[in-house]
Amino acid sequence: MPTLLFIHGHPFDSSMWRPQIHHFTARGWNVKAPDLRGYGSAPVTEGTVTLPEFAADLLGAIDDEPVVVCGLSMGGQIAMEFVHAYPDRVAALVLADTSPAAETAAGRTARRRRADEITEHGMAAYAEELLPGMLAPATIRNNPDLARYVHRMMGDAPARGAAAALRGRAERRDYGATLLTLDLPTLVVVGREDTFTPVEEAEATAKMLRNGRLVVIENAGHLPNLEAAGAFNTAVDSFLASAVQRR
Repeated sequence: MPTLLFIHGHPFDSSMWRPQIHHFTARGWNVKAPDLRGYGSAPVTEGTVTLPEFAADLLGAIDDEPVVVCGLSMGGQIAMEFVHAYPDRVAALVLADTSPAAETAAGRTARRRRADEITEHGMAAYAEELLPGMLAPATIRNNPDLARYVHRMMGDAPARGAAAALRGRAERRDYGATLLTLDLPTLVVVGREDTFTPVEEAEATAKMLRNGRLVVIENAGHLPNLEAAGAFNTAVDSFLASAVQRR
């Protein structure tokens, strides 16, 4: 069976894909969802880890056959770097709640400053600040267990690993040219209430693609794979049924 490679976002770890790991494994897919360098149980690299370095790490984690790459937020940017660098290793692409744009000058400064702050002070305040943007207000209100889980996952991220990724992400390339020339089947997914990557931005991303489709997940913010796991899984199932030859 083809492999599904799930790439987590920042500042999370591979456990954010737990609903997808269970769902797609049960459906016969070979699922891989590694912890990125500096997150979860993976070793921490001090200083800066760039998106090309993350992509190279992932290349070493897969077999020779092309894989379906699914990334969310920073993971989506790593997925775009992966298909930019290794186009022959990708069978299809899922880009969730992410943006192909390069970082702005102001954004680079902010990411570097935040990296220094969490290196010195840890992740607690950062996790508290991020939570309202990660989840839709109704999710926080109606699903407090999920909100606590997301908050804990962010707070538990290794500060120096998260800081290294922030510095590397500040230097990311613009992936617009890559998407404009991409012939691969590509699914763009976004939560209706995502404020980090709004629906309008996802629509613009989908329009860049020759062979793309857009799905908006209702009642979800930046983490629709957790907030509305059933709808997210259904969207990916439908895309895979038409995009990937299952052997």
